Amino acid sequence: FWLIAIILASMWVSRIIEKRVLGFNHLDMNLRIVLVNLSRTLLVVLGVLIALPVVGIDLTVLSVFGGALGVGLGFGLQKIASNYVSGFIILLERSIRIGDRVSIENRVGYISQITARYTVLKGADGSEALVPNDTLIANTVVNQSYSDKAIWLSIPVQVAYGTDLDLALRVLREAADAVSRVQKDPAPAAFVAAFAENGINLELGVWCGDPENGLLGLRSAVNLEIWRRFAQAGIGMPFPQREVRLLNPSQPTQGSEPT
Repeated sequence: FWLIAIILASMWVSRIIEKRVLGFNHLDMNLRIVLVNLSRTLLVVLGVLIALPVVGIDLTVLSVFGGALGVGLGFGLQKIASNYVSGFIILLERSIRIGDRVSIENRVGYISQITARYTVLKGADGSEALVPNDTLIANTVVNQSYSDKAIWLSIPVQVAYGTDLDLALRVLREAADAVSRVQKDPAPAAFVAAFAENGINLELGVWCGDPENGLLGLRSAVNLEIWRRFAQAGIGMPFPQREVRLLNPSQPTQGSEPT
């Protein structure tokens, strides 16, 4: 009874500390999570150390057994221990923070939660991946929000041969400026990318300052604005075409009668 009571009391105190620490808005979120995890662990360990003598168990008797058990657990729970250590390293270094847009093992999403053992990566489709913390330490993580959350979005456009390219590039920039979610500084940029088979490839680049609101909606808004402005300026977008040439059409082929 005393063992259970002391452990529950330790967990209750840790919850109170967690609520207080998470309310310190002047501290970085990663630092608050570190303090919460440390306080919870220390309180539980302290509760066990207090409860065992209360129930009549001598801690010195358990020292040898605890050492052997620790070695066994060290080998058996090596992966779990690595995740816990990696979690504290991530939180202390603040290389990954809640709300960052990251790419981990070809999966792109936002960090929604960082625990001592795993990190929650939430994708644009709402799915959540529980990534072990040692994966974030051992592998390369592309953090698109490390120093600035703005993201460069490239939008390809193809125009027909014979199009006034200077006019087309200006219309692309104006179309991007007309969309509210496109950042004005740095300004949108348009380029001639390549001379393709069916038309001339142009590319419009814009900066998005709120990628957490989705990139597909921004891309759609820019494309719609381009479509309207191209129609007003008389700029045509080509479609795949094939030119068939008949050589010596009057000469009949073998096995056929002349027409």
